[in-house]
Amino acid sequence: MMDKLNIVQKTVMALILATMVLLVAVPLLAFTTVAFSNSVEMTEFPKRLIPKRTVTVRVAPTPEGEFEIFYDSGEGYESIITTKRASKLEAHFTRQYAVTVPGEELAEDFKQTLTNGPMEFTYKKDLFYNFKTFFSIVPNAAAALKNSIIVSLYTILISLGIGSLAGFAMARFQFKFKEQIHVSLLIVRMFPVVGISIPMAMLLIQFGLFDTRIGLALLYSVPNIALTAWITNSIFIGINKELEEASMIFGANSVQTFAKITLPLAFPALAASSMYSFLTAWNDTISALILTNKNQTLSLVVYKAIGTTSSGIQYAAAGSIVLILPALVFTFIIRKYIGQMWGGVEL
Repeated sequence: MMDKLNIVQKTVMALILATMVLLVAVPLLAFTTVAFSNSVEMTEFPKRLIPKRTVTVRVAPTPEGEFEIFYDSGEGYESIITTKRASKLEAHFTRQYAVTVPGEELAEDFKQTLTNGPMEFTYKKDLFYNFKTFFSIVPNAAAALKNSIIVSLYTILISLGIGSLAGFAMARFQFKFKEQIHVSLLIVRMFPVVGISIPMAMLLIQFGLFDTRIGLALLYSVPNIALTAWITNSIFIGINKELEEASMIFGANSVQTFAKITLPLAFPALAASSMYSFLTAWNDTISALILTNKNQTLSLVVYKAIGTTSSGIQYAAAGSIVLILPALVFTFIIRKYIGQMWGGVEL
């Protein structure tokens, strides 16, 4: 009876996990497909799961000596454009097919049809055309990427610098209202960042930090300082005090002991805290919308691109992939420390 119950439990759990994976993987796959699709592939139905790496067109000469371009979108070849001008051919193939071949080369290829009749031509797509186009047509996209990186680094430095010291103080020293302060750290974390954006904006204006990278980083650091202190506190408690005492016996002062003994042992907590700080700064949109004008972040630029781009959603999708990748890479690098962040360091 117990064996049957275990089988049922495992089956239900497997179905739940499979459903969760599908709910995450299918939209992400579809989103990635859009990011690598050209304009004509965006109009195809049903849409291909994996975009083609090449584009095939049929070219037929006209009595006027021009070239009529046909494209098969799934229902047979249809006439798309008729021209013999190299510039027009280049613009059409670049915008519609993401084929970055010079117009003169295209015209030279198509001249074969004047003697051989209609022919098919296959060209390789520029797989990163949408990404290049996103940074070229979206205002300040490259600057926004730089701003996001700098703001995220500032947030990590501020959060770890202040939060780790606060966590160490609560773990090693006794003072009044220690428990109340410890609990209040979680209360600070309960407030959404956007909830303190308006009051923070007023303060930043008074100090001349409105619409600056450091001002935005200060806003993101408010909840993350509290979270970092709470996480590192549990790690510092698990570090044996005898190691610190031995270091001071051998001549190290308290600062050297903290930097060379305690801090390296608390690295899993610092890594986990840096991940939360990074994701807060990297993914935020609403607070950046309130606190920035010129120094916008990449997430805000992508949000605006998705909201204003109707005919080129593939470019906004490419920008979103650029936004997702750094977060995935950063999380992947420190993933092995996440499982250790709540445990003690026993030595």
